[in-house]
Amino acid sequence: MSETKIAFLADSGLDIPQELADKYGIDIVGFPINLDGKEYLERRDMTNQEFYEMMREAKGVPTTAAITQLQWLDVYANYVDQGVTDLVHMTINSAGSSTYSNAVKAAEMLNEERPGHKMKIHLIDSHTYSMPGGWYLCECARKVRNAGDLQICLREVQDKLTRVEVCLAAFSLKQMKKSGRVTAAAAVVGDLMGIRPIISLNDGISKVESKVRGDASVPPAMVKWVKSRVDNVRDMDYMVAYTSSTEKRDELLRLCRKEFGHAPVCVFELGGVVSANTGPDAIAIAFEGKPRRLADYAVPLP
Repeated sequence: MSETKIAFLADSGLDIPQELADKYGIDIVGFPINLDGKEYLERRDMTNQEFYEMMREAKGVPTTAAITQLQWLDVYANYVDQGVTDLVHMTINSAGSSTYSNAVKAAEMLNEERPGHKMKIHLIDSHTYSMPGGWYLCECARKVRNAGDLQICLREVQDKLTRVEVCLAAFSLKQMKKSGRVTAAAAVVGDLMGIRPIISLNDGISKVESKVRGDASVPPAMVKWVKSRVDNVRDMDYMVAYTSSTEKRDELLRLCRKEFGHAPVCVFELGGVVSANTGPDAIAIAFEGKPRRLADYAVPLP
C-alpha cells in the first residue's frame, strides 16, 4: 500500500496567521493588491499594519485580483511532483472572487499537465472571508497531523462552514466612499454625524443590519446582533478581528468576554483582501450560528 502524504493549501484572503500556517504545515498563496498604480503581493511585500498605513496615505482605493488558473496549476503540479496523495485546498468566498473557480479549472487542467497523476484535490469554497474559514482549515490540519481521519475532518470543516457568521463594523466610511460602496455625500454626512454601520456577512452576502451613532455604541450593537443569532452564546465558539486600533479591539474583547462568558478561540488581524474593502479602522466578530444549508459546498474533483 502506498504511503499517504497530505498537504494543506490556502490563499492569503483567509488571513491565517503565519505562525499557525507554519505550525500546521499550511501553504499560503498571496493575493495581488494594487494601490495607487503599484502592485503588491500580500504577505510578501507588506505586513497588515503597513498596509493599513498605506491605505491612510493613498490617494486611491486598493483593488485586488484573483489568483489565476495558471498560478493554481503550477502549485498543484508541484504537489504532484512532491508525491502528495491528498491536497486540502480552501479558498475565500466564490461569490466575491473567481479564485475558487480558477482552482476548479486548474484541477481539470492538471490531468493534462501531469497525465495519470493520482493526487486527490479536496477543494473547499469557504463561502466567507478571513479567519472564519482559515481557523477551520487550521483545525483540520491540526487533527490530521495528529493522526486524525482526513474524511472525518473534512466533514467537520463542511459542517462548521455551514454555521459560521460574521458581524463587522467600520469606524470610518472613507474607504467605502473611495470604493463607491457609499456615495461621497453619504460618507461625509455619516462621518460627521458619527454613523457606524453594523454589517453581517453570511454565505458570502453582506448586509447592513443596523446603524449606530458614535464609536462607543459599536461593540454593544455587535454583541446584541450576535446574541440574536444563536440560542446560547456560552456554548458558542467565536473569534475577534481588528485592524489598526488595539484600543477598539480590547474594548470589544472585554465586552465579548463579559456577555458570552468566555474568551475567543482566536484574535487576529484582518488582512489586505478584507481591509481593502473595510478600510483600516474596523473590528469584527466571527461566530458559529445555526446550520444554514445541508448541501456540500465543494464540487467533486478528479
